[in-house]
Amino acid sequence: MSEVLLDVKGLKKYFTTKRGLLHAVDDVTFTIEKGKTLGVVGESGCGKSTTGRAILRLLEPTGGQVLFEGEDVAKLNAAQLRAKRKEMQIIFQDPFSSLNPRRTVSQTIEEPLKLHNVYPNEQERTQKVLEIMETVGLAERYVNTYPHELDGGRRQRIGIARALALDPKFIVCDEPVSALDVSIQAQILNLMGEIQEQRGLTYMFITHDLSVVNHFSDDIAVMYLGRLIEKAPSEVLFSNPVHPYTQALLSAIPIPKVGGKKDRILLKGEITSPINPEPICRFANRCQYATDRCRSEEPQLREIESGHFVACFLTE
Repeated sequence: MSEVLLDVKGLKKYFTTKRGLLHAVDDVTFTIEKGKTLGVVGESGCGKSTTGRAILRLLEPTGGQVLFEGEDVAKLNAAQLRAKRKEMQIIFQDPFSSLNPRRTVSQTIEEPLKLHNVYPNEQERTQKVLEIMETVGLAERYVNTYPHELDGGRRQRIGIARALALDPKFIVCDEPVSALDVSIQAQILNLMGEIQEQRGLTYMFITHDLSVVNHFSDDIAVMYLGRLIEKAPSEVLFSNPVHPYTQALLSAIPIPKVGGKKDRILLKGEITSPINPEPICRFANRCQYATDRCRSEEPQLREIESGHFVACFLTE
């Protein structure tokens, strides 16, 4: 049996607004095994990125546990968290805004090495930077280049190189290819797959592109308005989606074939407000199968078959 690297239990992240508490992430629970990739999907505003940032404590969680190799990240003090950051990194969505425009490629990759004092010797640091650049497919001639002089694909390679600099075990990939052209997306995904294989990395891959997540993930978690509503191995989720929202999402994937058609499930109805939500099914207003029970009770995530979890009364 594979070893669990990350165990997230009842993770919550709420934001205070003028109208009340916004439940961005609400009672999310999942595990990721060592060397595996968990894809997290859902529409904009469902809490995918907030979940990733709360796990790394770039945003302080409101509640719950984040167990990384059995140690609760949420309880670490500043010094302990700083040390743990070597093992947990992030690749940001926008490769331009996440890079300092005043730093060259080498300075950007070198920064985490300096911060954590990993290679005090400048010559060793330079050598390490060149090694990482080679790993991510950045030619040595770009060593003194600034981000604005490069295209999107090369900028994202810098972001990946920076995340790899400290040899982490776990990386949150926050929509790392959504800002790139389709041909560049394929290059970056293949690169990330190769690096994962070489280094035994564990990924949490956040995206809204279902065709990308199917290609790249071992397991897929579907989020809706801060809640985890379905989680299953990738092939199971695509062959047998159970939650009505997952079915609607998968029906929206375009078929790459002239004249190819499929039955689209069109969602209608008002989206439930994530501010002070009632303890009911948050998808009920848009669900064609909703009953009175859905509007008075909140379904809990439960295992319907080995590794397949769903939060829906239809499964009972």
